[in-house]
Amino acid sequence: MEPALIGTRLASAAIGPLLKKLLASEGPGAGLVRKDAEVRLSGLVSFRGEKRTLTEKDVRKLAATLVERSWQGAGEPPFPADETGAVTDALAANLLALGDLDMDDVQAVRLGHRDLARRLRAAAPAPDGLSTDSALYLETMTEWACLHILEFFTRRSTFIARSLVEQTRAQAELLARVDAVLTRVPAPESEDAAFERCYLAHLAKKHGRLTIYGVDLHHSPDEWPLDMAYLSLEATGGEGAHESSGRQREQASVRADLALARHEKVLLRGLAGSGKTTLVQWLTVSAAATEDRPEGMAYLRGRVPFVLPLRALTRHGERLPSPDRFLSAAGCPLTPPDGWTDRVLAAGRGLVLVDGIDEIPEAERGRARDWLRDLLGAYEGNRWLVTSRPTAVRDDWLAPDGFAELTLAPMARAEVATFVRRWHRAAGPEAAVYERPLLDSLRTAEHVAQLATNPLMCGLICALHRDRRGFLPRGRKALYEAALSMLLSRRDRERDMGAPTGLVLDEAPQIQLIQRLAYWLTLNGRTQMDRDRASSIVTGAVPAVMEASAYPPDRVFTHLLHRSGLLREPTADTVEFVHRTFQDYLAAKALVDHWDIGVLVHHAADDQWEDVIRMAVGHARPRECAEILGELLKAADATEDRRVRLRLTLLAATALDHATELSPDLREEVLRRTGEVIPPRTPEEARQLAEVGPLVLGLLGAPEKLTDEEAVYSVTTASHVTTDAALLYLARFVRHPSLEVRSQLIWSWFRFDPRSYADEIVTHLDPEGLIFTVHRDAEADELIRLGLTTPWLDIGGMVSTDRVAALLSLCDPTYLRLERFGGDMGGMPPMSPSARLKYFELRWHNSNAALDLAPLASLPHLETVEVYGPVTGIEHFPSRVRFTSL
Repeated sequence: MEPALIGTRLASAAIGPLLKKLLASEGPGAGLVRKDAEVRLSGLVSFRGEKRTLTEKDVRKLAATLVERSWQGAGEPPFPADETGAVTDALAANLLALGDLDMDDVQAVRLGHRDLARRLRAAAPAPDGLSTDSALYLETMTEWACLHILEFFTRRSTFIARSLVEQTRAQAELLARVDAVLTRVPAPESEDAAFERCYLAHLAKKHGRLTIYGVDLHHSPDEWPLDMAYLSLEATGGEGAHESSGRQREQASVRADLALARHEKVLLRGLAGSGKTTLVQWLTVSAAATEDRPEGMAYLRGRVPFVLPLRALTRHGERLPSPDRFLSAAGCPLTPPDGWTDRVLAAGRGLVLVDGIDEIPEAERGRARDWLRDLLGAYEGNRWLVTSRPTAVRDDWLAPDGFAELTLAPMARAEVATFVRRWHRAAGPEAAVYERPLLDSLRTAEHVAQLATNPLMCGLICALHRDRRGFLPRGRKALYEAALSMLLSRRDRERDMGAPTGLVLDEAPQIQLIQRLAYWLTLNGRTQMDRDRASSIVTGAVPAVMEASAYPPDRVFTHLLHRSGLLREPTADTVEFVHRTFQDYLAAKALVDHWDIGVLVHHAADDQWEDVIRMAVGHARPRECAEILGELLKAADATEDRRVRLRLTLLAATALDHATELSPDLREEVLRRTGEVIPPRTPEEARQLAEVGPLVLGLLGAPEKLTDEEAVYSVTTASHVTTDAALLYLARFVRHPSLEVRSQLIWSWFRFDPRSYADEIVTHLDPEGLIFTVHRDAEADELIRLGLTTPWLDIGGMVSTDRVAALLSLCDPTYLRLERFGGDMGGMPPMSPSARLKYFELRWHNSNAALDLAPLASLPHLETVEVYGPVTGIEHFPSRVRFTSL
C-alpha cells in the first residue's frame, strides 16, 4: 500500500495518541551539566528501563490496533487477511527495536523517517513467510510510525535545547570543511550551470536556422533565421463538442507553441510538411534563449530541451536511450557532467521533445511507448512533446499516460497569406513583384488554395511561382515534379555554380538513382539510412544508368548527396531525404516503374504507405491506375476489421484526385463504396473522411436525414474540408435542434476565413444554450462587428486582453470560461461592477506569478468560481461563492 493511502486511513489524530504511548516524558534542559546527559533512545521509550509503563505485550496490542485501523476505509485490503497476525508481530518487533538502537534523539531526527525505519527493520528479527503485499505494507507502516515518532522528538524541549547546542558547536567545523572542499572541487551545481550554458548555446545555434524550400536560388542562402521563417500555427483537440450532461465539453484550441503551457504532456499529430519538426526547433530555441524570448514563450524559462528524433535513435535497431545517453544518441558533440541529465529531469526542468513516432516501423512503436512510460514514471514535473503523423497511432494512444492529444490545424487563409509575405521578404527584393499575384491566385484559384495547407506546400508554391515567372503547375503531382526539376536541374545553374563536383547530370538520371534510396527506405520502414548503405545502393546502380555510368560511381554518389538538394547528412554517417514527402513521391515512382503492385497492396493498411500509394496512382498509367484501385477495393472486401476496411476504402477515394485518367465506372464504384462508410460513426472516422477532400461533401447526408450523432460527425468531417463548398454544407445545420451540432459549428470557426464564416454560419446560429467559443482576435472582431451578444462565452488564450474586454462589455455574460497566459499573452481584463456573471472558470497558465482575483469578489451575481493555476485574493469572496481549484 502506498504511504499516502495509509496516511488517508490513519489520520494523525487517530494514530498520534497511540504512538505517543511508546515514548516516556522528559523534563526540559539543554543537557550541559553532565557529560553523559545525552538523550539516548533507550531512555526515551516507555517500554525500557525501571520506570517503564508498557510491556512488550502492550506494544503488540498497540501494533494490532494500528493494523486494524489501517484496514478501515474504502479500497482493497492492504495484505491477505490470513497474514494479519504475522504482520502485527513483525510491526511490534520493529517498534520494540526502537529501544535497542544506539543513538540519541538528535541523531534519529537527522536520519529521517525512512532511514530510521530501515534501522528498526534491520535491528528486529526478520519476518518469515510474508507475502509481497504484506512485506510492502510492513515497510510502509514502519515508515509512517517513524514519521510520527520523530515529530514527537522535535517537540521535546530537551531536543530543541540540545540540537541548538550541537548546531552551534558544529557550525565552525562544518564551515571550515565546506571551505576546504570548495577550494579543491567545484560544486556540482556550478559545473552543471557551466555545461548548461554551453549546451543551450549549442542548441540555439544548431536549431536556430530553417530551410525554406525554393529560397536557395539566385544567390540566396540555403537557410534562414528561424525567428524570420517560423509561423505559429494552431493545434486543436478532440472533436466531440458536447457531454451527455448538456454542458459543452472543453475543446483544446491553442497556439501550437503554447500547448505545453496548457498541458504538461502533448501528443501532437500533423501531416507531412505541417510543421511538426519546425515546431520542435522553435520550442528548443525558445527554451535555450538566455535573454528575450519570443512572444508568449516565457513559460519555457529554466527548461532544458532534449531533442530526440526517433528516426536517428533507432536507425540500427538500437534500444532507445536512457537519460544518460540522450545527448550522444541525438548526435550532440558535448559531454555532460556525470549524472547531469538525471539531475535536470529529477528536478522537473526538462523539455523532452520526441519527434517522429511515425518515422519508426509500426512494430517498434509499442517499444517506444514502453520506453516513454518508463521515463514518465521515473521523472515528474517535466514537459513532454511527442509528434506523429495523424494515422500512425490510434486515438488515445498515450491518453492513459496523461497526454493531451492535439492536431496541427491546416493553415487558415490568413496564415497562408502571412507565410507568403514572409517568404517573399526572406527571398529578397527580386521576389517582391511576385507576392501580390500569388496572393491573388490563392484567393481565386481553388486548385492552388487546396494545396497550400501546410508550410511545406506553401514554400514549394512560393518557390515555383517565382521560378516560373508567375505560373503554377496544376495538381499535387505536377507541383512535386516541378519542384524536383527546380532542385535537380536548375539549382546550381541559377546560382551560377557551374559543375562544382565535376559532374553534369540531367534530371532523369538523378531521379533514377535517388529513387532507389527512397524505395529502400520505404520498403524497410525507415526515413534514415547508413551512409555506407546509401553509397552501396547508388554505386551499384550507376552502371545501369547510361548518363551516370560515364563517371566514377563514388563521385556520382557524392554529387547526389551534396548537389541534388533532395538529400542531407544529419550526422557524418547517415543519409536521409530533406523531407519525407520527397521520399514518398520517389518511392511511389520506383514502385510503379518496377510494377510492384503486390508490395503496394500488401502495405495498404500501413499508415507509412498512405501517401506512397496515392502518389503511385498519380504516377501510374490508366491500366495500372485501375489495377491499383481495384486491388485496394478487393483488400477492403476481404477484411473483417471495420477500421481497416474504412482506411482502405478512403485510401482509394483520396487517390482519385491523383489519377490522370480513370474510367467513369471505376470512379463511381469507388465513390459508392465511400458512401457505404458514410455517415461517420466516430471522431476518428470523421477526420479520415475529410481526407477525401471536397469529393466527400457530395456524399454527406442532409441534416433532416441524419440522427443527432450522425449530424455531429458529418459536421466534423465538413469542417475539416476548408473550402467554400464546405461552408455551404455547414450552413444547412445552423438551426439544427441538437446543441452538440451547433457547438461543433461554433468551435470550427477558426478553420475558415473569419468574416466569411461569421456571415454564413455564426450570425445565423440558434444561440439557445450555445457557448460561443472564440479562439482568435479575428473572431472576436467579427462578433463585435455583427453586434452578436451571448450570455455564454468561452475565450481562448490567443485572444488579446483588449478584445476580451470588448467582448465582456458587449455580451455581459452570465457564463465565462477564460484562458490567460499572463505577460505578453494577456492578463485578467477589468470587469464591470454590475456584471451579470454567475459562473466563472479561469485557466491561468503562468506558474511564475499568481493572479489576483480580489477584484471579482464584489460582483453581485457571482455564484461559482473554478480556477486552474495559481491565484490569490480568494479570501475576499463572500461565503455564497463556491470556489473550486481544478
